Amino acid sequence: MSQIAFLFPGQGAQHVGMGKTIAERFPAARRLYDQAREILGYDLADLCFNGPAERLDATVISQPALFVSSLAALELLREQNPAAIEGCSHAAGLSLGEYTALVFAGAMTFEDGLRVVKRRGEAMQAAADANPSGMVSALLLDREKVEQVREGASVAGQIWIANYLCPGNTVLSGEKPACAKAVEVIEQIGGKPIPLTVAGAFHTPLMQSACSALDEALRGVTIQPPRIPVVSNVDARSHSDPEEIRQLLVRQVVQPVLWEDSVRALLAAGATQFFEVGPGKVLKGLMKRIDRKLDCQSINDTP
Repeated sequence: MSQIAFLFPGQGAQHVGMGKTIAERFPAARRLYDQAREILGYDLADLCFNGPAERLDATVISQPALFVSSLAALELLREQNPAAIEGCSHAAGLSLGEYTALVFAGAMTFEDGLRVVKRRGEAMQAAADANPSGMVSALLLDREKVEQVREGASVAGQIWIANYLCPGNTVLSGEKPACAKAVEVIEQIGGKPIPLTVAGAFHTPLMQSACSALDEALRGVTIQPPRIPVVSNVDARSHSDPEEIRQLLVRQVVQPVLWEDSVRALLAAGATQFFEVGPGKVLKGLMKRIDRKLDCQSINDTP
């Protein structure tokens, strides 16, 4: 019998119009957006459905928007394949998506999860504003060559490897001059650089100032042992102890996202069928780079 794992997307998967059709079709999904308006103090549904894109893409907006829209997408899956929701045995989320996974797994309530995500987005935006920084994807290079890129770019400033996404797709994150240098080095050694449109150097020590605010927010909510294993971005392992989960979520903002390792941990745990639940199809694409034979379906309202 196949084991099912749910994957939830992270920042960057947002797009204007996300969740609109689902909210129109499913009252339970619409209620999530209504609850979000009360918690956040602004109309998240209007921003998700109508934009503008510049505001939706802001870290303080995109994180709550993806969190809510991904949970809303579960209502679509509940209609299409209710057995998948009942049979899901593992979960993981890319960066922000880890919060969505934990809420799905019952570790946090929707309301508490959204309050923490709101504070996380604010704290990460503030850390980014304090230090001009960015991120660059290095395509077509293995991990060893990406480390060479990091070393070569470090002459221009602080830079780290931030995301191990899949074979041939690794993200560097750091100060803007170092990111610009990384682009040059990637091209020099035969890779393909893609500067990312993000607010700052996420998943690096440059986000350290966000940790205290996030820790405070997490200590203000109740975390329960998840009812199914949720693989952590930090160490590619699942954890049941609420205090461990809390600490790992704080560490996540300053440490690399081990996404490829997390997927391989799900495979080692027996997962054979995957559902990407939420906006976009980024995770499905990464899955195919990890193992072309993997069965992964995207659940969203994008044609």
